[in-house]
Amino acid sequence: MAEKSAGVSGTRPLVLLDVCGDPAELLVDFLNTLDVDEGTDVLASAESWQGWLEAHELGCFDATTGEELAAARQLRDDLRARAAGEPCAQVREVGIQVALSGDGQVELSAANPVGFLAAAVATVAIEQRLDRVKICPADDCRWAFYDISRNRSRQWCSMEVCGNRAKARAHRERLAARDTA
Repeated sequence: MAEKSAGVSGTRPLVLLDVCGDPAELLVDFLNTLDVDEGTDVLASAESWQGWLEAHELGCFDATTGEELAAARQLRDDLRARAAGEPCAQVREVGIQVALSGDGQVELSAANPVGFLAAAVATVAIEQRLDRVKICPADDCRWAFYDISRNRSRQWCSMEVCGNRAKARAHRERLAARDTA
């Protein structure tokens, strides 16, 4: 875990974003803490949220407060809406910080889990990759995925499952319309 002091006395150590690998992957995993298909929500309890953080090597954060859990839910809901092409509920302020390392590197960082996730989102946005994070449009799926297609046109989380269902449904509707005409 890459915790580094912010250099300001009396502040909590910052956790730099370089601990999580690709921040887009972390973002997709965070969006998928809500599983519509299975009907599960990692953010339903502070214990499961803390477990998710630990599984993603972010166990240094204490996410057991109700405020942290509520902030995580709000951030996830806003980000899922954005990934689905819908407007976010409102403008939210989430604390992220800029850390300067001894070797002159600039890192986004945070002292809490929601800020850390917001720093990951900011990094993906700065890298102009945020539009690649999408939500499957299938009502019974709504799974988040990262679009790796060259022209950023992927629609479904899985062409084999959700895409195939949608195409089969459209085909049946065309046949039914043709039969009634």
